[in-house]
Amino acid sequence: MKNNQSPIAIQPRELHQLLREGRPGQLLDVRTPGEFAAAHVPGAKLVPLDELDAAAFGRERADKRIPIYVFCQSGGRARRAIEKLEHAGVSGCVLVTGGTQAWLDAGLPVNHGESHGLPLMRQVQITIGVISATGAALAIWVHPKFAFIPLITGCGLVFAGLTGFCGLALLLAKLPWNKTAVGNSPSCCTPESK
Repeated sequence: MKNNQSPIAIQPRELHQLLREGRPGQLLDVRTPGEFAAAHVPGAKLVPLDELDAAAFGRERADKRIPIYVFCQSGGRARRAIEKLEHAGVSGCVLVTGGTQAWLDAGLPVNHGESHGLPLMRQVQITIGVISATGAALAIWVHPKFAFIPLITGCGLVFAGLTGFCGLALLLAKLPWNKTAVGNSPSCCTPESK
């Protein structure tokens, strides 16, 4: 994917049909372990975006002709993963439009694991809410300059919404309770028909 060029994309239903027909494809999920444990596409391999070594991934790839279908929750992290992979010379990357959420919304099969704790986005919402409320309370009762705290958190939310990048989510994902053992996921698959 060259600068300002959109990656090749596929809709979840179309991908599911290709896999049901036996067409080969490598499914790469770049979400956090906690998100993956809660629900993931059958056969997807988990490699969180912040742990993705694109060059090593390219070297370990058995068949370079098989497309790599990249998932995240809604598409932002998958786009960044594709950029990293293509920058490292890995070809055949395909963005799954709308990510795992679109797959779920389409009613396609998923594997549900055991989730330990709150989903990552709820943790982000709680953290931002606590910081913003604390800043507002301090601005009212201590000093007006504390109003910058909710202003900064609000701007951060707008930035995350516009870009799909949430630095707080990446930071929270590194906390011990968000490190879920998900076992060994296969790198290639042909999900069973349901």
